[in-house]
Amino acid sequence: MLVSNNSYVAPQFFILNGIPGLERVLVWISLPLCTMYIISLVGNLGLVYLIYYEESLHRPMYFFLAMLSLIDLLTCTTTLPNSLCLFWFSLKEINFNACLAQMFFVHGFTGVESGVLMLMALDRYIAICYPLRYATILTNPIIAKAGLATFLRGVLLMIPFPFLVKRLPFCRSNIISHTYCDHMSVVKLSCASIKVNVIYGLMVALLIGVFDICCISVSYSMILQAVISLSSSDARQKAFSTCAAHISAIIITYVPAFFTFFTYHFGGHTISSSLHIIVANLYLLLPPTLNPIVYGIKTKQIRDSVIKFFQGDKGEGWYKTT
Repeated sequence: MLVSNNSYVAPQFFILNGIPGLERVLVWISLPLCTMYIISLVGNLGLVYLIYYEESLHRPMYFFLAMLSLIDLLTCTTTLPNSLCLFWFSLKEINFNACLAQMFFVHGFTGVESGVLMLMALDRYIAICYPLRYATILTNPIIAKAGLATFLRGVLLMIPFPFLVKRLPFCRSNIISHTYCDHMSVVKLSCASIKVNVIYGLMVALLIGVFDICCISVSYSMILQAVISLSSSDARQKAFSTCAAHISAIIITYVPAFFTFFTYHFGGHTISSSLHIIVANLYLLLPPTLNPIVYGIKTKQIRDSVIKFFQGDKGEGWYKTT
């Protein structure tokens, strides 16, 4: 890769090495991952379809849920088809620019996902603490602007990553010990200082992850205060039940996310690389797979709409599609 004493060229391609140490069982590992991907496609597309056509679900909570489903779909589709090709057909090569694009979209979409979870927490806060003003505060234009701002924040903060990687000299190996192009996995192959990349990565984590977690925590602390002050136990139970699905989505998303982040930056020598890579893949697959199931089980309106759909009782709330 070196062309002179002080110059270099970027590698034409990287080689994704999959899961080191588990090469013989990659096909078996791919089966549950493929099953989860199919479930996520069916579940999230079905959820978006349901929310779009059922008028009773045309409410802020479900609009934010539709945003979350779309982002979840985009996130797992960015990586898993390529990973399955690696597992099944040993197609390990990925073009340098394609690797940078995948890295950008993976981190961008996960950033947007975090922002949508924050918006959903604010939605629950307004619904429980200001129920009479809920419809006037969260109007459709406000929801659209909030969604757009969240999307732009996630995308704009990730734009520098490909350029920060492209400036680095890669004069060592071009083998990435991962199933997809992750920022830290790629920059660790550089033979120059990656201090700027690490600092910017931490800054983005603070601006997105920590900020969103703080907003979610503040929202739920206020929700808890409001719910405890209710005199009726039935009202308290109903208020808690409306938050159950969202709390489950937060846990499903943030637990593997924090595990992946901290092992990359602080626990690289104590956590096996195979475990880290498996959790990193689950981090992108678990939310898209489980969120539609969790919301379908815990949200009565969605359960009722699904039952109506399969019974063929579309009623007045469904648009004519024929």
